[in-house]
Amino acid sequence: MGAKTALLAFAEGDIRPALLGATPAERAETEALVRRIHPGYGVVPVDNGPTLLDCVYPPDDITYATTLAGAELYCDRRLVLNRPSKLPEHLRQVGAGRRIIMHGMHSVVDWLGFAVWEDGVLVRSLSLSPDGGIQENIGEPYDFELPYWAGAHPVEPVPGWPDQPAYPLPFHPLELGEEALRALFGFVIEGFPDADDIDVDTVHLHGFRVTDPSGAEQAAREAMYAASRSMDPPRMFRMGPDGTMHEIS
Repeated sequence: MGAKTALLAFAEGDIRPALLGATPAERAETEALVRRIHPGYGVVPVDNGPTLLDCVYPPDDITYATTLAGAELYCDRRLVLNRPSKLPEHLRQVGAGRRIIMHGMHSVVDWLGFAVWEDGVLVRSLSLSPDGGIQENIGEPYDFELPYWAGAHPVEPVPGWPDQPAYPLPFHPLELGEEALRALFGFVIEGFPDADDIDVDTVHLHGFRVTDPSGAEQAAREAMYAASRSMDPPRMFRMGPDGTMHEIS
């Protein structure tokens, strides 16, 4: 599974009808909204008209956005948090009186985080990964979550690996993440789409390079990347004739 997302939306109720009837938004109007969610940042148009399928996890400093009938959608890694309940106050104010929906996944660490606010009230937030455990679990689970919590989708051992410990969660976060993406946004990015899923190739967004003028955000990110580059190199394995995995140099 290689799914990654970074989505934040403000909608007058269910965002799926707005995505289903999406038409290309005006760039100037969209740019004004991007400046509102990133106050004080530099905003420069960089891309015009990519589809949602290509935008769900943008590069550093890039925001993709669109305005819809009764909704706004942003794809931006800075807007998705490990603890979704900590959504900054200015973003809660932007979404005041509307539904706020956050969805993030990262396949490298098998992390999932999603949250929903209704009229300013956080009604559900979940953030978890196998290494970090359950970082946040607020509110009643949605119906689409219940089979996962009930043990209907356990993570099976990987064939060939000896002495595998039990998976630390009752399900794989990315599997639930796809269910959450469909339930909250109306589409998936892996697996087979349902007949009534949104065709994400018909939803066009505008791209912007959005930068912190102080340079602090970029410096913190470079420090994080430098720390990751100093880690030990990955270990390599190969399946042997007996069907088990063996480490190779």
